[in-house]
Amino acid sequence: MANNFFGITDIGRQRDNNEDTFIAQKSGDGNFIIACVIDGVGGYVGGEVAADIARECILEQLSYIAGDVVPLLVNTINIANQKIYDKKKTDKQLESMACVLTLAVIDMQNNQFYYAHVGDTRLYLLRDHTLIKISKDHSFVGFLEDSGRLTEEAAMDHPKRNEINKALGFNPEISKDPDFVETGHSPFLPGDTLLVCSDGLTDLVDKSLITAILTGSDSIEEKGQRLIDAANSKGGKDNVTVALVQNDKAPRQHSATRPATAKVTDEIIDPLAQPKLPDGPVSIPVRKKSNRGSMIMLFILLVLALAGFLWQFWLNYQLKQTAVKVPVIPVKVKNAQEIKLQDTINKLKGKTLILSAADYPQPIILTDSLHIDGDSLYIKAKGNILFKCDSLYRGPALTLAATCKFIVLDSVAFEGFNTAITTHNDALVLKHVIFNSCVTPVQTSYSFPANKQVSGRLFGGMFKIDSLRGVKNQESGIKTK
Repeated sequence: MANNFFGITDIGRQRDNNEDTFIAQKSGDGNFIIACVIDGVGGYVGGEVAADIARECILEQLSYIAGDVVPLLVNTINIANQKIYDKKKTDKQLESMACVLTLAVIDMQNNQFYYAHVGDTRLYLLRDHTLIKISKDHSFVGFLEDSGRLTEEAAMDHPKRNEINKALGFNPEISKDPDFVETGHSPFLPGDTLLVCSDGLTDLVDKSLITAILTGSDSIEEKGQRLIDAANSKGGKDNVTVALVQNDKAPRQHSATRPATAKVTDEIIDPLAQPKLPDGPVSIPVRKKSNRGSMIMLFILLVLALAGFLWQFWLNYQLKQTAVKVPVIPVKVKNAQEIKLQDTINKLKGKTLILSAADYPQPIILTDSLHIDGDSLYIKAKGNILFKCDSLYRGPALTLAATCKFIVLDSVAFEGFNTAITTHNDALVLKHVIFNSCVTPVQTSYSFPANKQVSGRLFGGMFKIDSLRGVKNQESGIKTK
């Protein structure tokens, strides 16, 4: 499957710059294929900047993919939206920039694909020589076309074709709207092809021609180039970008069942001949029809229907009398970095974990606690490793299990946590650790046997402040419970 994905972009025939960009590559862990087309909006420079910010954010967040994929895609788009919005606030020349995108993540091993979509870029699935439009255009004309009120030809020529009503970068609070990002997932069967494309293709090339190109015998690279050429041959009014992914596994072959044949006899039957009647008088019994059984059955059904109606009416009445409050529990969506780090800790075979700034771009935002369960572990940072609290998270950054005996943290930093580390007994050792804006840097609980006298003192005072590093540190404290 070395050549089962491909992406290409072209400036077109009438534009001076290319505001499109794309992703067509494997995720950092190599388990998924990422296919994404991003179309920038906002002028000569702005569109390119917005598209590049979104692209970099997607590659960063999807470097490691695990768990529930769809929420991860939504969270990635929310982060990209916030980064574009923040960039606009720092540069007045970019205040009108935004972008639209369609992002697909393909799990080839399990024959599945997942997608997230905002705007008027598109996702198509080709199966059995039939091209199916998966995403919906977030525009008024797109709505008319998807609902059947406009034909494809009429929509392609509509003067308001490119007026979109959703994009990244305009509203910093899209995460509060659960319907802002269109999502879904579907089987990706052997022989299927996914097409992600910008409107520079679909505004000029109709569905039938796209299907003809994709069902041809060309290589995936040649199909991508032919789609670009088709758009340019029809005027190339916009930048045009496509990303293709093929499931090139061998399609399953089903054995054909031979149809049953009628038994052939030597006798030739004349269809117009009259049937032969037996000789002599024939007695034909006359069956008297009776409606009594049908009437009884109908009456029973009516009684049952009436009883069901009265039962449902009583239930509805009881529900109205007793209001039931269903608590809404927010779903935590972990980002790629914390998923990757927790997975690394869980699968670590040795006793030393090196955290390199090259592997973990800064800061590492935590939406949940990282758990350490082993008896001993040495975590050493190379470069600046900062754990920062997500704005909605209130728990600890690091939780040490009661079974931990010797855990060393070396040269890492924590910022913004109510409690940075929770531990037990004297398992934790700190070396050059920084706590910035942490209410309780370390919270320790001690275990003592029941019905026994305990004497001694806590060893929190043995921590010291390193004043030679030239960094304003918050004093390390220990809270016991």
